[in-house]
Amino acid sequence: MSDIIAADQLRLFIERIERLEEEKKGIADDIKDVYNEAKSNGFDIKTMRSIVRLRKMEKHHREEAEMLLETYKQALGIE
Repeated sequence: MSDIIAADQLRLFIERIERLEEEKKGIADDIKDVYNEAKSNGFDIKTMRSIVRLRKMEKHHREEAEMLLETYKQALGIE
């Protein structure tokens, strides 16, 4: 009897994951559409993606990443 319950529970988990994967795909498609719309309005997508990535970071992590980038640029003579 417990094997049947475990199998039912497993099936429910798998079905939930499948639904969430479908939702994730839909959201990813929506995000792609927004980037394409921005691009058609003259915005640089690569830069926008960088800004989104930076805004996700905590302030101290962002500052650390910016300092490290600056250090690397200086070491390579890029300015």
